[in-house]
Amino acid sequence: MALAEFDLIRRYFAVNKPQHPYNQLGIGDDCALLNVPAGYQLAVTADTMVENVHFFADADPELLGHKLLAVNLSDLAAMGAEPFAVTLALTLPKVDEAWLQAFSLGFINLARQHHVDLIGGDTTSGPLTLTVQAMGVVPQGRALLRSSAQVGDLIYVSGQLGNAGLGLKIKQGYACADPELALRCFNQPQARVQQGLALRGVANACIDISDGLAADLGHILEKSGVGACLQWQDLPLSGQVMDYIARSGDWRMPLTAGDDYELCFTVSADLSALVPAGSYCVGMIEAVPGLRVNRAGQVNSFEVKGFEHFS
Repeated sequence: MALAEFDLIRRYFAVNKPQHPYNQLGIGDDCALLNVPAGYQLAVTADTMVENVHFFADADPELLGHKLLAVNLSDLAAMGAEPFAVTLALTLPKVDEAWLQAFSLGFINLARQHHVDLIGGDTTSGPLTLTVQAMGVVPQGRALLRSSAQVGDLIYVSGQLGNAGLGLKIKQGYACADPELALRCFNQPQARVQQGLALRGVANACIDISDGLAADLGHILEKSGVGACLQWQDLPLSGQVMDYIARSGDWRMPLTAGDDYELCFTVSADLSALVPAGSYCVGMIEAVPGLRVNRAGQVNSFEVKGFEHFS
């Protein structure tokens, strides 16, 4: 006999006692109770993933559980917020206990890694749809925003670009001699939470790269009323991505492919020594509006829009 809703929650998602001190009461009542410490602001984000829109129907459920949480933690990282609680809403076409076991394992293992409590949510029947709301705290007035980039700032990314985009191409049939890194980045992104915390008081502006560097940096430029020039030769690219570019000629891919979930941030030159290790400088903020790319000494305008669900 299929599990009832509350049995499903108890078996796969209920935790008897919150692990984070900010969470007073978790699953088991009509609402969770949270304590936000004095002097802090609450940062809240939510993301929904829909089968055959955000993930393939044959996606590994354990990796899917990880990715669903990671993309929300990445939003908090981009604000310099410390994550502490999440809610989870599942719309399921049927109760598949093996799928739920694997999905909950991926989700909860990542939550524990970041000391995050699952404090509530909902389950219902329908097409497979997964929604997370994530909460974090940041000291009053110290959140990293998109709107504070300054002319002369250096532009950094927290890690390699294009691996997840290559992973998607592999899933779609592209033959890659060494696909492991690309598929891991596509299926199991790592939220840069610690880097986000380290950027408080260092970065002027920050965003996570979900729709591609060009599109997401474009949000910073628009909100801050500035422009930028990227140095293509300084983009941190794996050997696999470089090989793809050499074979396909698609040099734009690392700038436009989504799902990297690295941080893109701007820092004044006099604070560059404080940038977290492993980050790469890829350009500079300029006064002239718009995004430009310097490739092989040729500087050209570069316009791209992120993914639009209703376009």
